[in-house]
Amino acid sequence: MTPDPVSVSEHARSTDLKPDRIRVVITLPTFRRPDHLMMTLDSLQAQGFGDDTAVVVMDNDAEGLQGARAAADWLTNSRLKGIVIVAHQRGNCHAYNAGWETALAEFPRLTHIAVIDDDEIAGPDWLSGLMKTAQKTGADIVGGPQIPVFADKRLDGWRRHPVFTPHYQESGIVPILYSSGNVLISRPVLDMMPRPFLDPAFNFIGGGDSDFYRRAKARGFSFGWSAEAAVMETLPSRRAEFSWLNARSLRNGAISAILEKRQWPGIPGRARTLAKSLALLAASPLRGLRLGFQTGSAVIGLYHIQVAVGRLMAEFGLVNEQYRNPESN
Repeated sequence: MTPDPVSVSEHARSTDLKPDRIRVVITLPTFRRPDHLMMTLDSLQAQGFGDDTAVVVMDNDAEGLQGARAAADWLTNSRLKGIVIVAHQRGNCHAYNAGWETALAEFPRLTHIAVIDDDEIAGPDWLSGLMKTAQKTGADIVGGPQIPVFADKRLDGWRRHPVFTPHYQESGIVPILYSSGNVLISRPVLDMMPRPFLDPAFNFIGGGDSDFYRRAKARGFSFGWSAEAAVMETLPSRRAEFSWLNARSLRNGAISAILEKRQWPGIPGRARTLAKSLALLAASPLRGLRLGFQTGSAVIGLYHIQVAVGRLMAEFGLVNEQYRNPESN
């Protein structure tokens, strides 16, 4: 299935790109971060990929095209080859879907798709680490840590907040993944999963990746973690503000409840989800005290309460669309 030409258009491609040689494609969604996009692309080129690796940049700002223009200029002088496309429908799920569909349509010998975001810098062993873990474990989908790096170093203490800490510490097989900001997906997953890969219902609240992983797990696909395959995520100062941390924590709770209701549909499933939300709310004060003492932060200690409240808010359709206004995210 090729991308819808109305919703996806090609902006540029490397003149000497040889699609039949490409085995691994790095998909890179971007939205109004042209300067950091250049740093992300530079970090990819620094890894010294061979001619079997390409990049697909997906600009989700069809009006401004800052990322598309910057990436097109970058490709003219880079060793890393690729394609720049424009995903005309706003929303991160649309951008991811456009990139993955383009990679499948353009590169017939594709074996894996990797994902990195435009606010991240790839570590020196990023892609090789993901690939080695996939080969060693046989996992169909492999994730790696997104290390938070605040622009203001005085805010580094907030890295201990659960919204920033990696879900796993050691490499190997894991139950499931939660983020698409640093991931490697094998071709069989893409061939078997229905389109669209990420459900556009999650475009502005987030969670489309978690929903995709849950559906992939239900089809029997396995997951791995590569502790060595790190990316550094650049965080603006506003992400250390209470309003942002509170909104993200509530949103995390809401997404977990939404995903559970999808997994357990109907009245029995909804009752099960509600019961779990109430149980988490009852346990949250004690869990919060423990977390607050561990981190030395009362604000961080609020996380479990905020997640439980977010789950209950989702029961009434109150979900914060934190990605609706990306400039404030």
